Amino acid sequence: AVFPGFCDVHVHFREPGFSYKETIATGCAAAARGGYTAVCTMPNLNPVPDSVENLNLQRSIIESDACIHVYPYGAITVGEKGEALADLEGMAKAQVICIGSGDVSKNLESLSAVWKELGDGGASRHSLMIHIGGGMVTDLGGFAASTFKRGITFINIPTTLLAMVDASVGGKTGINFNGLKNEVGVFSPAHSVLIDTVFLKPLDIPNVLYGYAEMLKNGLISTTEHWADLLTFDWNCIDYEKLQTLVGQSVQIKEEVVEQDPFEKGIRKALNLGHTVGHAFESWAMENNCPVLHGYAVAWGLVCELYLSYLQVGFPKDRLRQTVQFIKEHYGALTFDCKQYDRLYEFMTHDKKNQSGIINFTLLGDIGDIRINQSASKEEIFEMLD
Repeated sequence: AVFPGFCDVHVHFREPGFSYKETIATGCAAAARGGYTAVCTMPNLNPVPDSVENLNLQRSIIESDACIHVYPYGAITVGEKGEALADLEGMAKAQVICIGSGDVSKNLESLSAVWKELGDGGASRHSLMIHIGGGMVTDLGGFAASTFKRGITFINIPTTLLAMVDASVGGKTGINFNGLKNEVGVFSPAHSVLIDTVFLKPLDIPNVLYGYAEMLKNGLISTTEHWADLLTFDWNCIDYEKLQTLVGQSVQIKEEVVEQDPFEKGIRKALNLGHTVGHAFESWAMENNCPVLHGYAVAWGLVCELYLSYLQVGFPKDRLRQTVQFIKEHYGALTFDCKQYDRLYEFMTHDKKNQSGIINFTLLGDIGDIRINQSASKEEIFEMLD
C-alpha cells in the first residue's frame, strides 16, 4: 500500500507473501557487538528514483548474540578487517557512516560527526542518504541530511516498531540538546519510507512494545475499533502479518493528521498525546543516569494524560481503566515519588507546544475526541502525577 503524505512522501509496505532476499554476513560479529547502527550515503544519485523499489534494495543482516544490525547495499565494509558484505552494481562507492546506538547518542557530537563524514566523503547536494535503524537514526540522520549543503535527499528504512510508526514518518527530525528531548531540529520529510515488520522478528518483546505505545496513542486519537484491536493483540504469540496491518493503519492515521497540519500549528498536536509528560519522564530519567525507552515513557505519559483527560474533559472512566490496565501489564511503572514532582514539572515547562509559559496538553474527551491546547494548573499536574 502507498500512502501519499506530507510533500508526497511514500510509505511502502511489504505485500503479504513477498520475501526479501537476505544475506547472512559472516566475520562481522565484532562490528555488531559494538552496538552500531548505520547511515548510508549514495553519492550523486540524481534524479532520485520514483520509488524505493527501483533502487533494487537488498539487505544484509549482521548477527550477534545480543542484537541484529541492518546494513544496505554493496561494498560496505564493517568488522575488524573491513570485510565487504556485497558488491551490488552501481553501489561500489557507497559510503557508510556508523553512529553509536541509543538515545544517548542522539546529540550534537554525533550530528557533527555525520556532517564531517559527509564532507570528507565528498557528498554533494545530489547525494542520497539512506537511514537504516531505529528512531534515533532516522531523527539524527534526517536532521543531518536536511542541513548538510542546505539539504540533501534521504530515505528511511526503519528497523524498529517505534521508527516504523513514528520517527521515520511525518517529517520531524532532530537531536536532544541541553538535557532536553528533541530540542533542536527541523521539519523535513523523507523522500520515501520502506516498512516491513520482518525486521522486528529478531527483537525481544520489550523492544517491540516500546514502539507499540505510539500505535496505542494513534488508536486513542482515531476510532474505538482500532483502539480495541490494539488492546486485544496477542503478545504471547505474535502474528506478524496482523501486526503489519496494524502498523499500516497506524501510519495512515499519522499521515492523515500530518497532511492537515505539516508544521504542528494545530491538529498535529494530537500526535503529542502522552508526550508532554512522557518527554519529562525521559529527561528526568536521563538526568539521573537511568535512561528509559521512549515508548515506555510515552506509555506512562498516556496514563497521566488520560487521567487528566478524565478530570478535565470527561474521558470515559471504563476506557481509562482498560488502557491503564494494558499499560500496567505490558510496560510496568516508572518509580518516582513526590520529591521529584517539581523537577518533572520544570521539564514540562520546556515542552515545544507551550505558549506564553503555559504548559500545553493534548487531551481526549473520548476515543477520537481530540482536545488540543489544553492547560492545567501546577496542582492539577501534581495530582496527575500522583
